[in-house]
Amino acid sequence: MDPSGIFPTSYRTDRRVVRTRWQMAALALFVGLMLAAPYLVSGRIVAILNMMMISAVIAVGLQICTGYAGQINLGQAAFMGVGAYTAAILASKTGLTFLLTIPLAGLSAALFGFLFGLTAARIKGFYLALTTIAAQFIFHFAVLNLPSNWMGGSNGITVPPAELFGLRFVGETAQFYMNFAVTAIMIAGAFGIVRSRFGRAFVAVRDDDVAAGIMGINVAATKANAFLIGAFYAGVGGALWAYMIRFVGVDQFTLFHSIFFVAMIIVGGMGSIVGALVGVFVIRIIQEIIATVGPNIADSVSFLGGDIVFAGMNVILGGVIALFMILEPKGLMHRWNIMKSSYRIWPFPY
Repeated sequence: MDPSGIFPTSYRTDRRVVRTRWQMAALALFVGLMLAAPYLVSGRIVAILNMMMISAVIAVGLQICTGYAGQINLGQAAFMGVGAYTAAILASKTGLTFLLTIPLAGLSAALFGFLFGLTAARIKGFYLALTTIAAQFIFHFAVLNLPSNWMGGSNGITVPPAELFGLRFVGETAQFYMNFAVTAIMIAGAFGIVRSRFGRAFVAVRDDDVAAGIMGINVAATKANAFLIGAFYAGVGGALWAYMIRFVGVDQFTLFHSIFFVAMIIVGGMGSIVGALVGVFVIRIIQEIIATVGPNIADSVSFLGGDIVFAGMNVILGGVIALFMILEPKGLMHRWNIMKSSYRIWPFPY
């Protein structure tokens, strides 16, 4: 619901993302604060923001695939790993600039995701979830069993720093600006996708694929394209991860990480790009709190053992998912939209 006095007079204005001057001012303020963040906060906060931006790219891709197209995907971390390994191999063995390795990493992950997207034309629901889980095991099997001079095997691959015109992105601040630029481009692209004919086809297939097929939508191609786009975003996020960590190992991309990304879109709200970003913020904050408090708990209660941090993170994450599925299945963005509408129509109850 728009504020009073805002009346779109065309379809283009009705589909506009930023609709009022206040929204434009808020967006400009947010961008300005983000650009100034490395000079306003500590290095630890900058590192957390870097993690959030990389997670945002991956979660937005999953939102397009699952939230908009309705295709269950529990293999997003595997697609992220394909992109990370592609960027690592290209950067370390060919010396290509990150301007080329990042898009190529996304394309390689998109191809891998497209293969699994083809299965979505015949299966759905629980069986599709099992198929995407298989992507995790295929990825791990390939990395560990292919010749070690190809993908490093269990030893992983060391990634050289990103460079552009002799400038090396090695510090947290330099990484921050590179991640921010790529994240902004990918999020803007996501808004364009969901507002285009492809996005409308995704929603139609999600709501009723039989009715969508009767309307003339190629259901099989739409489902495969949803996986392709979601995997492309994961591959780009994987490439950013590789350049930030400077090392890629197969244990960085597990099924637990895929569940983290699913939790992000559940908490933020399915079918909302902004909801994916909100979910990334909430889940990452929870993870940071557990990682900070967990070691202190492990030291004070020694009989729990050193695995309390990992176990506690998974238990709390599972509890958060369960609570949202029971109490707020449509996510935080749905609750925010209700509050916003209630404020705008007050004091009327309708």
